[in-house]
Amino acid sequence: MIPIRDNIATRTYPIITVSIIFVNILIFLWMRFTLTGTEGQIVYKYYGLVPREFMTSASSRLDLVPYNVMTIFTSMFLHGGFFHLGGNMLYLWIFGNNIEDATGHGRFILFYLLAGIAAAFAQLFYDPTSNIPMIGASGAVSGVLGAYLVLYPYARIKTLLFIIIFIKIVELPAIVLLTIWFFMQVLYSGMEGVAWYAHIGGFVFGLIMIKLFSRKPLFRGSKKRG
Repeated sequence: MIPIRDNIATRTYPIITVSIIFVNILIFLWMRFTLTGTEGQIVYKYYGLVPREFMTSASSRLDLVPYNVMTIFTSMFLHGGFFHLGGNMLYLWIFGNNIEDATGHGRFILFYLLAGIAAAFAQLFYDPTSNIPMIGASGAVSGVLGAYLVLYPYARIKTLLFIIIFIKIVELPAIVLLTIWFFMQVLYSGMEGVAWYAHIGGFVFGLIMIKLFSRKPLFRGSKKRG
């Protein structure tokens, strides 16, 4: 399922959402077109979040704690490929502008970063011995999805649906689309290669915490800016 757009209008321009998307794309293009493959792997190693290194620093190398804490944030802006980047940024654009509208720009920055932190710790506690760098905005974006489910459960999401060899565009209620998305993360959580528990942790954070950040009256509209 690939979401295309929703029917919730926004009252303000989502400058933070757009800025986050711009920075992620800029970093990806810089790495893709100016670094060699080896140099790119070095960036992932030093600026991705490595669970084993993080846990080791917390227990026995306190001098490395600031560096490892920094990687929680830098890892949110690194992506491994076009589909990785494109999927995260698509979801962030469709759902993030409404959450930014509901929270305000400043609170949205804080919410987004805290969702990313919660996602990182969910994966850290699940697999603390992993030496594989965690990268990507998906944990923070998952927090946005959880928030959207709480604030706009009955929004209509125009969705590109793939059924075996058939492709169809349908409108799904957000509660259906996002619930299916969440249970897919749970279903695949035992598979390697993706930080599934970061997705789960970020989503749960969004579900629980968004009411503390939302300060504007909610409303429904028929058109979405952009």
